[in-house]
Amino acid sequence: MSLDTVSQPTLVVESNPQQTGAYDFDRFNEAVMDTYARFPIALERGAGCRVWDTTGKEYLDFVAGIATCTLGHAHPAMVETVTRQIQTLHHVSNLFYVPVQGQLAQWLIQHSCAEKAFFCNSGAEANEAAIKLARKYAHTVQKIEHPVILTANASFHGRTLATITATGQPKYQKNFAPLVPGFDYVPYNDIQAIEAAISELDEGDRAVSAILLEPLQGEGGVRPGDVAYFQAIRRICDETGILLILDEVQAGMGRSGKLWGYEHLGIEPDIFTSAKGLGGGIPIGTMMCKQHCDVFAPGDHASTFGGNPFACAVALTVCETLAKENLLENVLARGEQLRTGLRALAAKYPALITDVRGWGLINGMELAAESEITAADVVQAAIAEGLLLVPAGPKVLRFVPPLIVTAAEVDAALQIVERAIATVNV
Repeated sequence: MSLDTVSQPTLVVESNPQQTGAYDFDRFNEAVMDTYARFPIALERGAGCRVWDTTGKEYLDFVAGIATCTLGHAHPAMVETVTRQIQTLHHVSNLFYVPVQGQLAQWLIQHSCAEKAFFCNSGAEANEAAIKLARKYAHTVQKIEHPVILTANASFHGRTLATITATGQPKYQKNFAPLVPGFDYVPYNDIQAIEAAISELDEGDRAVSAILLEPLQGEGGVRPGDVAYFQAIRRICDETGILLILDEVQAGMGRSGKLWGYEHLGIEPDIFTSAKGLGGGIPIGTMMCKQHCDVFAPGDHASTFGGNPFACAVALTVCETLAKENLLENVLARGEQLRTGLRALAAKYPALITDVRGWGLINGMELAAESEITAADVVQAAIAEGLLLVPAGPKVLRFVPPLIVTAAEVDAALQIVERAIATVNV
């Protein structure tokens, strides 16, 4: 199979002429809470790596629902599964066995270091489950009265109270105090800081029970973890009994070119989480762990919608399609092509672009700190040219297209980015 023709949907979604036209943004804003800084476009349909707004304008989608639409839009395999499952059984309680949930769990276990899985609805919920599991493990196994979970500066783990506390970015925590106790922060990729924090806390009435990190920081600027750093942390955890938890919500499910980000680092976590790309755009999350830290018992944790037949059937289809269509190979090839093109742009605009980094199809292009141009400026210019991008902080552009993206589509995106850079750099 050619990498340039991999998995392009044959389904064509026609626009409804009655819905096409200028969208009433004011009416939307009257009814919907103002919790997002939305770009002024209203998207109504998609196919493959492209979406269309209500005016009929076409965009190349390098946001993919923020690293979520693994198979792009309207992928035939997902359409078939969604249609079949909604006509069969879409939701029952976890008080009963859900066969497809068991199938999905088995697939994930067979394709990772995990031995058990818990299903929920989102990345934040998956990280909440990991935090709760680590705390119960601390009290029942480690015998720690006041457990502390170390997380990294510039991390992002979710929007619930516990996960914004775990998130090492004060801007997400502002005005939401009192935050959840039991978290301390250290610089990312700094093993001395980890060692110092563990030593300092062990001298007080608190102790480190777990370390929660992203294998690659997404919202923190698309910053990959250092192999030596993570291997040193794994050794420390093995020696001390501290749990290593990895947040794979954005880097996992093939986006890095490997199924899991931890595979780039040569280690295995005790606990890790997944969401976003797992369901290809259908809400689902999972917290997975090794047997030795599976201390949950009936009643300890639950989710009404988590692991329902509909979401699990779609997620299983996403998983099987990743393997069937050799998408990891495509991710590696297209990621290298994208980084090569972005580095050529950096060479052309050295005063503006200071770094290009990433794994597979999660990549960041960093702009000079001293420049007045922001990532949002470039995003706006790219949108005007027909390319959807999203920032990862004020100075980093994030490139996270569907994993089915073709070489031609990467080339098209690079051409638009160059025009956008030229526009804002005048």
